[in-house]
Parts: sequence; C-alpha cells; structure tokens
Amino acid sequence: MRRLELTEGDPAQTIELSDGEAEALALADLAVITRAPGAAAWSVAAGRKVGVVQAGELQVIVRPKIPVERLVFLMGYASAPTFWRDHSVRLDTEADLPQALARTFVRLATTAIEQGLLQGYQRVEDSLPVLRGRIRVTDQISRRFGADLPLEVSYDDFTVDIAENRLLRAASTRLLRLPGLDVRTRQGLQRLRLQLSGVSEVRRGDELPRWQPTRLNARYQPSLRLAERILAGESFEQRRGHLRVDGFVFDMWKIYEDFVGVALKEALASRGSATLQHRMHLDRARRVDLRPDFLWTSHSGDQVVVDAKYKAEKPAGYPQADLYQLLAYCTVLGLREGHLVYAKGNESELTHEIRETDIVIHCHTVDLDQAPSTLLGQVRSLAHRIASLPIGS
Repeated sequence: MRRLELTEGDPAQTIELSDGEAEALALADLAVITRAPGAAAWSVAAGRKVGVVQAGELQVIVRPKIPVERLVFLMGYASAPTFWRDHSVRLDTEADLPQALARTFVRLATTAIEQGLLQGYQRVEDSLPVLRGRIRVTDQISRRFGADLPLEVSYDDFTVDIAENRLLRAASTRLLRLPGLDVRTRQGLQRLRLQLSGVSEVRRGDELPRWQPTRLNARYQPSLRLAERILAGESFEQRRGHLRVDGFVFDMWKIYEDFVGVALKEALASRGSATLQHRMHLDRARRVDLRPDFLWTSHSGDQVVVDAKYKAEKPAGYPQADLYQLLAYCTVLGLREGHLVYAKGNESELTHEIRETDIVIHCHTVDLDQAPSTLLGQVRSLAHRIASLPIGS
C-alpha cells in the first residue's frame, strides 16, 4: 500500500501515478493534481476537502491545517451550538481525520452503552393473529376484505430499536467502510455493531433517525453528537475501471461557512433575527439567484449582510471576486456596508470604499487555531462590531 499525506496549504508533492489513479483522485475531488506535458510524475496538492481516499493500492490523506479537535468543534457547533459550547471531544491529534474520529467514536459509544442499551417506546404497525394494541380499521378493511384474521394492529413496544441506537449503529457501519483504520479500532467498531445487533440498520439514502436530548439519554449525547458529524461526511465506494475507490471527506469551505453563520446568529440572537443562506435575486426577472451566507435584521429594521470565505492564504490578498459578490448583495439590499469574514491567513483586515457609490466593504478575519471559547469570543466581538453594538452589550 502506497500512502501520500498532504496538509491544507502546504506545497504540492510529486508522485508517480497510473492514469487510473490520477483519474480516480481527480474525480474524488480530494486533491488538485497536475502534470507537466511529457512528465512522468504528477504534482498533487491539497484541495478544498479533507479526509482520505483510497484508489486501489494508493491511499491519499489530506489533513486540515487546524487541529482535528478544532475541526470537529466547528462541525458540531454549526448543528448544535448549545451542546458544543459546553462540551469538548478529545481526539487523537496524531492520527489522520478518519482514524481520529473512529477511535473517539468507539470510546464514547462504548462508554454510552456499557450500562446497557437505552430503550424506549416505539409505535409498531403489524399483522398479528391475536389482538395487541388497537385495530387499524381502515387497513383491516382495505387489506383483509372482511376476513377476521390476521388483524392489522398498532401498538407501543418497549424496545432497543430507537433513534439513539440506530444512529450509533449507522455511524459504526459508516466507519467500518473507511479505508486505513487500524486493527484495534476496527475490532472496537465490530464489537459495537454486535452489541447493537437488535437495532435496525439505516440504509443508504434513508433519512437519519431524529432524536431529542433528554435526561434519559444524557449518557448517550456525546457519542450521538459525534455520530451526527461522522454521518455528515461524504463517503463513497465506486469503481473506476479496474480500480476500487473508497473515500471519506469533508468540505472545509462548507464547515467554515456554516460555523460562521451559526456563531454570528447566536451572538446576535437577542438583538434581532438572522437568516442563513438568504435567498434573493440580482435581476428584476428573478433569473439570477443570490445567496448571502448571513443576513441579520435588528429589531429597529437595520440590516447586516455577511459572506464567510474559507480561502487558502494568497500573497496578493483577498480575491477580487468576493468583493464583486458583496457589492451585488449590498446593491440589491440597498445597504451601504457589507462584510466578508475570512479564515485568518497572512492578510490584514481591509476596508474598500467603492468608487461612484456610497458602499463600503469590510474584510475581517477569524483565527481558527484557537481554543473554542477564544474562537467564539472572536466571533462575538466581530458580531458586535458589524452590528454597531457596544462590545460589552
């Protein structure tokens, strides 16, 4: 097995690839691969995704430029800010992302179920020779055409086949498909699946089980939150010619944009209302969609528009296309100010005054390589500045 490890933002590495391997990596969209005309070796650099792809005997791992724990926090906070604000999940920082997620999930899920599987009442609809619960009269008539037996009934069953356990089983199954897990971690996942054998499998394409945090499932909650993040990853199994291609990847730009939007929304919740991915149109005929990441409206009617941009560091500064995009948002909304929020690189914060207009575009940065409390403090301070609120309010 050949192994290539890349890190976001690092220089490209040179490696010999077959045409099939190069095609598989390009289609997986995990890395940017190029080759000079006539050259035998390929230049491979990290793209906008992190994770792992295995194409035949080649395994390519892309690590995030921030610690794995921070990445999981960003993912989690966007979906459940209250939980992730108050909890941390310790991951193995030396392992690659899939391995770190799998090891931590085994530890948390094993702790969750060591006192026994959680049980709850589930509504069951079944055909039985005896009465249990109540008869579904409409189904009895339409399916049995007047026959007395079997009976179409519904009843509440006290069972382990509940949403919480189905979610744990789904995450175990997803992780077992990942390439490159060590033997110990794979054995831990197999033990979990065996312990959850009485729980229904979540099939591909099915909606994930929904659960609500309660006092009864408190011991499950850390493992459930991590399971949700694992299942949010993009996994695939396919064939390219004679090559089997397996992968598990996350879009860094999506993780960052979701985090910034939710964190700003939380910071300004008491002062107005926010819309994420606000839908509007550039033209009067409504043919050209615009989707700013964050639009906030204060109680007094003032508005703030923000786009979050996860960009690799660029020597020339911020990309000009982002400015054009914010200019379009401000024009359609009739705002005099717009805001771009970048993941911190080498760039300084800038303000652009647009010629022949009264529009000003502010470029801000957020340093992701900080502890969660410090990171949220940065966003809270930024939220108050862009909303023109006193920092201490």
